[in-house]
Amino acid sequence: MKNFSAHPNELHFVNRSGWLRAAVLGANDGIISISSLILGVAAASSEIHTILIAAVAGLSAGAMSMAAGEYVSVSSQSDIEKADIKREQRALIESPQVELEELAAIYKARGLSTETANRVAQELSNKDALDAHIRDEPGLSDINSANPLQAALASAFTFSIAGMIPILAVVVSPVSLVIPIVIVTTVLALILLGVAGAFAGGAPWLKATLRVVSWGVFAMAATSLIGSLFDVSL
Repeated sequence: MKNFSAHPNELHFVNRSGWLRAAVLGANDGIISISSLILGVAAASSEIHTILIAAVAGLSAGAMSMAAGEYVSVSSQSDIEKADIKREQRALIESPQVELEELAAIYKARGLSTETANRVAQELSNKDALDAHIRDEPGLSDINSANPLQAALASAFTFSIAGMIPILAVVVSPVSLVIPIVIVTTVLALILLGVAGAFAGGAPWLKATLRVVSWGVFAMAATSLIGSLFDVSL
Protein backbone atom coordinates (compact mmCIF):
# COMPACT_ATOMS: atom_id res chain seq x y z
CA MET A 1 0.00 0.00 0.00
CA LYS A 2 1.43 3.34 -1.01
CA ASN A 3 0.63 6.94 -0.10
CA PHE A 4 1.37 9.82 -2.40
CA SER A 5 0.87 13.51 -1.77
CA ALA A 6 1.40 16.60 -3.91
CA HIS A 7 2.51 18.29 -0.69
CA PRO A 8 4.71 15.79 1.18
CA ASN A 9 5.43 18.26 3.98
CA GLU A 10 1.76 19.02 4.59
CA LEU A 11 0.55 17.85 8.00
CA HIS A 12 -2.43 15.48 8.05
CA PHE A 13 -3.61 14.57 11.54
CA VAL A 14 -5.30 11.38 10.32
CA ASN A 15 -1.79 9.93 10.03
CA ARG A 16 -1.77 9.84 13.83
CA SER A 17 -5.11 8.12 14.27
CA GLY A 18 -3.72 4.65 14.98
CA TRP A 19 -1.42 5.45 17.89
CA LEU A 20 -3.42 8.48 19.09
CA ARG A 21 -6.58 6.42 19.64
CA ALA A 22 -4.65 3.86 21.68
CA ALA A 23 -2.76 6.57 23.59
CA VAL A 24 -5.88 8.51 24.56
CA LEU A 25 -7.68 5.30 25.51
CA GLY A 26 -4.76 4.22 27.70
CA ALA A 27 -4.42 7.59 29.41
CA ASN A 28 -8.14 7.93 30.00
CA ASP A 29 -8.37 4.43 31.43
CA GLY A 30 -5.27 4.98 33.56
CA ILE A 31 -6.64 8.13 35.16
CA ILE A 32 -10.15 6.84 35.75
CA SER A 33 -9.43 3.26 36.82
CA ILE A 34 -6.62 4.11 39.23
CA SER A 35 -8.58 7.04 40.68
CA SER A 36 -11.62 4.84 41.17
CA LEU A 37 -9.50 2.15 42.80
CA ILE A 38 -7.96 4.70 45.16
CA LEU A 39 -11.38 6.09 46.08
CA GLY A 40 -12.71 2.63 46.86
CA VAL A 41 -9.74 1.64 49.01
CA ALA A 42 -9.57 5.04 50.72
CA ALA A 43 -13.20 4.72 51.73
CA ALA A 44 -12.45 1.42 53.45
CA SER A 45 -9.02 2.21 54.86
CA SER A 46 -7.34 5.35 56.16
CA GLU A 47 -3.83 3.93 55.83
CA ILE A 48 -1.85 5.60 53.04
CA HIS A 49 0.39 2.53 52.82
CA THR A 50 -2.57 0.28 52.03
CA ILE A 51 -3.98 2.72 49.48
CA LEU A 52 -0.64 3.02 47.68
CA ILE A 53 -0.07 -0.74 47.54
CA ALA A 54 -3.50 -1.24 45.96
CA ALA A 55 -2.95 1.64 43.52
CA VAL A 56 0.49 0.47 42.38
CA ALA A 57 -0.78 -3.09 41.97
CA GLY A 58 -3.70 -1.76 39.92
CA LEU A 59 -1.33 0.33 37.82
CA SER A 60 0.87 -2.65 36.97
CA ALA A 61 -2.04 -4.96 36.21
CA GLY A 62 -3.87 -2.28 34.24
CA ALA A 63 -0.90 -1.44 32.04
CA MET A 64 -0.36 -5.09 31.16
CA SER A 65 -4.06 -5.58 30.54
CA MET A 66 -4.24 -2.53 28.26
CA ALA A 67 -1.21 -3.69 26.28
CA ALA A 68 -2.55 -7.22 25.88
CA GLY A 69 -6.05 -6.04 25.02
CA GLU A 70 -4.85 -3.57 22.41
CA TYR A 71 -2.47 -6.07 20.85
CA VAL A 72 -5.11 -8.79 20.59
CA SER A 73 -7.87 -6.52 19.27
CA VAL A 74 -5.70 -4.69 16.75
CA SER A 75 -4.14 -8.01 15.66
CA SER A 76 -7.65 -9.20 14.85
CA GLN A 77 -8.15 -6.08 12.74
CA SER A 78 -4.82 -6.73 11.03
CA ASP A 79 -5.83 -10.32 10.27
CA ILE A 80 -9.02 -9.09 8.61
CA GLU A 81 -7.05 -6.61 6.50
CA LYS A 82 -4.59 -9.30 5.40
CA ALA A 83 -7.45 -11.62 4.50
CA ASP A 84 -9.02 -8.89 2.36
CA ILE A 85 -5.71 -8.35 0.58
CA LYS A 86 -5.35 -12.07 -0.14
CA ARG A 87 -8.90 -12.18 -1.54
CA GLU A 88 -8.09 -9.29 -3.86
CA GLN A 89 -4.88 -10.99 -4.98
CA ARG A 90 -6.77 -14.17 -5.78
CA ALA A 91 -9.54 -12.30 -7.60
CA LEU A 92 -7.02 -10.39 -9.74
CA ILE A 93 -5.46 -13.68 -10.82
CA GLU A 94 -8.73 -15.53 -11.45
CA SER A 95 -10.84 -12.75 -13.01
CA PRO A 96 -8.77 -9.66 -13.86
CA GLN A 97 -11.35 -8.25 -16.29
CA VAL A 98 -14.14 -8.43 -13.72
CA GLU A 99 -11.92 -6.70 -11.18
CA LEU A 100 -11.07 -4.00 -13.71
CA GLU A 101 -14.76 -3.37 -14.33
CA GLU A 102 -15.40 -3.19 -10.58
CA LEU A 103 -12.66 -0.59 -10.22
CA ALA A 104 -14.08 1.47 -13.07
CA ALA A 105 -17.55 1.25 -11.53
CA ILE A 106 -16.19 2.68 -8.27
CA TYR A 107 -14.75 5.68 -10.09
CA LYS A 108 -17.97 6.20 -12.05
CA ALA A 109 -19.93 6.17 -8.78
CA ARG A 110 -17.62 8.93 -7.54
CA GLY A 111 -18.56 11.16 -10.47
CA LEU A 112 -16.18 10.34 -13.32
CA SER A 113 -17.51 9.80 -16.81
CA THR A 114 -17.54 6.24 -18.13
CA GLU A 115 -14.64 6.95 -20.47
CA THR A 116 -12.52 8.62 -17.79
CA ALA A 117 -13.35 5.98 -15.17
CA ASN A 118 -12.34 3.18 -17.54
CA ARG A 119 -9.10 4.96 -18.40
CA VAL A 120 -8.22 5.67 -14.76
CA ALA A 121 -8.98 2.08 -13.77
CA GLN A 122 -6.84 0.74 -16.60
CA GLU A 123 -3.87 3.02 -15.93
CA LEU A 124 -3.89 2.36 -12.19
CA SER A 125 -4.19 -1.38 -12.81
CA ASN A 126 -1.25 -1.25 -15.21
CA LYS A 127 0.87 0.43 -12.53
CA ASP A 128 -0.20 -1.61 -9.46
CA ALA A 129 -3.53 -3.38 -9.70
CA LEU A 130 -3.46 -4.76 -6.16
CA ASP A 131 -2.71 -1.37 -4.61
CA ALA A 132 -5.52 0.26 -6.57
CA HIS A 133 -8.05 -2.37 -5.55
CA ILE A 134 -7.25 -2.56 -1.84
CA ARG A 135 -7.24 1.21 -1.60
CA ASP A 136 -10.52 1.80 -3.44
CA GLU A 137 -12.56 -1.32 -2.61
CA PRO A 138 -12.04 -2.11 1.11
CA GLY A 139 -10.43 1.31 1.67
CA LEU A 140 -7.08 0.12 3.04
CA SER A 141 -3.93 2.23 3.13
CA ASP A 142 -0.71 2.63 5.07
CA ILE A 143 -2.34 5.48 6.99
CA ASN A 144 -5.14 3.45 8.56
CA SER A 145 -3.65 -0.04 8.50
CA ALA A 146 -3.59 -1.82 11.84
CA ASN A 147 -0.35 -1.84 13.86
CA PRO A 148 -0.80 -4.09 16.92
CA LEU A 149 2.59 -3.44 18.53
CA GLN A 150 2.29 0.33 18.17
CA ALA A 151 -1.18 0.32 19.70
CA ALA A 152 -0.10 -1.93 22.59
CA LEU A 153 2.94 0.16 23.47
CA ALA A 154 1.10 3.48 23.18
CA SER A 155 -1.76 2.29 25.36
CA ALA A 156 0.42 0.72 28.05
CA PHE A 157 2.75 3.72 28.21
CA THR A 158 0.03 6.34 28.52
CA PHE A 159 -1.91 4.20 31.00
CA SER A 160 1.18 4.05 33.23
CA ILE A 161 1.96 7.75 32.99
CA ALA A 162 -1.64 8.88 33.51
CA GLY A 163 -2.25 6.35 36.27
CA MET A 164 0.64 7.85 38.23
CA ILE A 165 -1.24 11.17 38.55
CA PRO A 166 -3.81 10.03 41.17
CA ILE A 167 -1.09 8.02 42.90
CA LEU A 168 1.05 11.14 43.28
CA ALA A 169 -2.02 12.95 44.57
CA VAL A 170 -2.29 10.35 47.34
CA VAL A 171 1.39 10.74 48.21
CA VAL A 172 1.12 14.50 48.77
CA SER A 173 -2.33 14.42 50.44
CA PRO A 174 -3.11 14.45 54.15
CA VAL A 175 -4.93 11.24 55.10
CA SER A 176 -8.16 13.10 55.83
CA LEU A 177 -8.19 14.77 52.40
CA VAL A 178 -7.23 11.88 50.12
CA ILE A 179 -10.67 11.44 48.57
CA PRO A 180 -11.45 15.10 47.69
CA ILE A 181 -7.90 15.75 46.46
CA VAL A 182 -7.94 12.64 44.26
CA ILE A 183 -11.31 13.65 42.79
CA VAL A 184 -10.14 17.20 41.99
CA THR A 185 -6.84 15.95 40.62
CA THR A 186 -8.62 13.43 38.41
CA VAL A 187 -10.96 16.02 36.93
CA LEU A 188 -8.03 18.35 36.22
CA ALA A 189 -6.08 15.50 34.64
CA LEU A 190 -9.06 14.62 32.43
CA ILE A 191 -9.28 18.24 31.30
CA LEU A 192 -5.60 18.23 30.36
CA LEU A 193 -6.04 14.91 28.56
CA GLY A 194 -8.97 16.24 26.55
CA VAL A 195 -7.05 19.36 25.51
CA ALA A 196 -3.87 17.41 24.70
CA GLY A 197 -5.73 14.79 22.69
CA ALA A 198 -7.58 17.44 20.71
CA PHE A 199 -4.37 19.33 20.02
CA ALA A 200 -2.53 16.19 18.88
CA GLY A 201 -5.41 15.29 16.58
CA GLY A 202 -6.11 18.80 15.30
CA ALA A 203 -9.68 18.66 16.65
CA PRO A 204 -11.75 21.30 18.49
CA TRP A 205 -10.49 21.22 22.08
CA LEU A 206 -13.72 22.15 23.88
CA LYS A 207 -15.80 19.31 22.47
CA ALA A 208 -13.04 16.76 23.06
CA THR A 209 -12.46 17.99 26.62
CA LEU A 210 -16.13 17.91 27.56
CA ARG A 211 -16.41 14.38 26.21
CA VAL A 212 -13.41 13.11 28.19
CA VAL A 213 -14.39 14.87 31.43
CA SER A 214 -18.08 13.99 31.31
CA TRP A 215 -17.45 10.29 30.74
CA GLY A 216 -14.72 10.28 33.37
CA VAL A 217 -16.97 11.88 35.96
CA PHE A 218 -19.74 9.47 35.02
CA ALA A 219 -17.38 6.52 35.58
CA MET A 220 -16.37 7.80 39.02
CA ALA A 221 -20.00 8.46 39.92
CA ALA A 222 -20.89 4.91 38.89
CA THR A 223 -18.08 3.64 41.10
CA SER A 224 -19.44 5.67 44.00
CA LEU A 225 -22.93 4.28 43.42
CA ILE A 226 -21.65 0.71 43.42
CA GLY A 227 -19.72 1.43 46.58
CA SER A 228 -22.81 2.81 48.26
CA LEU A 229 -24.68 -0.41 47.51
CA PHE A 230 -22.16 -2.18 49.74
CA ASP A 231 -22.46 0.51 52.41
CA VAL A 232 -19.19 2.13 51.36
CA SER A 233 -19.25 5.90 51.04
CA LEU A 234 -16.88 7.18 48.34
